[in-house]
Amino acid sequence: MNSPFELSKEEMQSYGYKIVDIIVDHYANEEQKKPVTKASREEMDAVFLSEAPEKGTPANEVLDFVTNNVLPNSNISTHPKSFSFVPGPSNFISAMADSLATGFNIFSGGWIVSPAAAELEIVTLNWLLKMFNFPVTKGGGIFTSGGSMANLTALATARRIKCGEDFSNAVIYLSDQAHSSNIKAISVLGFKKEQIKIMPTDLEFKFSINKLKNEIAKDRLEGKKPFCIIASAGTTNTGTVDPLDTLADICEKENLWFHIDGAYGAAAILSEKGSRILRGIERADSLTVDPHKWFFQPYEIGCLLVKDSSWLSNTFSEKPEYLRDIEGNESEINFYDYGIQLTRRFRALKFYMSIKTYGLNTFKKAISYNIDLADLTEDILRDSKDWEIVSPATLAIINFRYNPLNKDLSDKELDTLNQEISAKVVDSKEAFLVTTVLQDQIVIRMCLINPRTTIQHVKDTLQQCDDFAKEILLEWKK
Repeated sequence: MNSPFELSKEEMQSYGYKIVDIIVDHYANEEQKKPVTKASREEMDAVFLSEAPEKGTPANEVLDFVTNNVLPNSNISTHPKSFSFVPGPSNFISAMADSLATGFNIFSGGWIVSPAAAELEIVTLNWLLKMFNFPVTKGGGIFTSGGSMANLTALATARRIKCGEDFSNAVIYLSDQAHSSNIKAISVLGFKKEQIKIMPTDLEFKFSINKLKNEIAKDRLEGKKPFCIIASAGTTNTGTVDPLDTLADICEKENLWFHIDGAYGAAAILSEKGSRILRGIERADSLTVDPHKWFFQPYEIGCLLVKDSSWLSNTFSEKPEYLRDIEGNESEINFYDYGIQLTRRFRALKFYMSIKTYGLNTFKKAISYNIDLADLTEDILRDSKDWEIVSPATLAIINFRYNPLNKDLSDKELDTLNQEISAKVVDSKEAFLVTTVLQDQIVIRMCLINPRTTIQHVKDTLQQCDDFAKEILLEWKK
């Protein structure tokens, strides 16, 4: 019998061209759309909730339904006015590369199944190793779904190298600005709450070095086993980079594993300003990088780099009987031996094709532009009598709040005011701009890593914030 999923060549072409046209139209007309969508669970249930159908529906009808209902009800993370969290600017070449990898359903776990996929992962990882001055011959890494899985993979490796089988007395240190994925990873690995030391940061939101040293000394005196420090190379809140060289010195002296979570900011190494801020990143034992952030890749592609590739294979390699025919030789890497996943999609292809197509210099220019754009935004805010900087522009992130000089507003009023400004901007759907909390203050946070964002986009959004602030203050007077 013929496969029940079979379509004719003409049907596949017609369907495929229609999807490509939808994607191209999205890229070409993105700025004319609003970046924000809002819908309740009840509203979404009313559109989508149904039983799985026993009989099929024509493919084009299903596609039309998705085009009309799914795509418009998803925020546009690539929009130039999407300023919140960490936007996903992406690029068209990588999007099409993902289509190729998925269309051919390439398995990227073992060399024998796809030597080209494994080779391209080796090649692109080597590019990254060189960028961060990690040893290319001895070093290695693996592409993951994102920074969360990269951090989990790093910490599992660190635990095995530094603690062996018994980690009951081990202690790990990270700052109060470290990404939540690290806490999740530590918990998944079975560490108890008392083994996780969350250290305070200083006024610049960096690791407090003296308090860290005191805590390590105290833990050793109490018979505990410090084994790992997690530093941030670009915190999500502020873009802050911890004092990497100083932390590396501590790790060397205390024989600790040094993991740097550079999921947000590590890519800034490609810019002159970023490379200065990231000095010392090359001293990490393991480094998380997230290409689907500031390397402009579509979701999902994270990355873990390590100084010694054998650390990964010795941590994750298993040898079941059903894989005995595909081991290959030592140079033919099976990436399922380097991480948690056995079944892996071909993530390296989009990174490879976009770097080859655009050239590394294009990425360098884009990242430098983003950093300069945030600096210019800071200048505009500092020239205003109504705004104050809470955390200055750092690696394209800036935090500020509305606090007019001619008003004597309490801290509580300022928190409420800035929360309401953000809510009104999001409700307008004109920009995606939300708040965070720094030093117990509610502040507005702007992340500017989209190369399509211009200073005019920023000015328009700040003007909208100004207008809403004045409306809110007038309402308070009534």
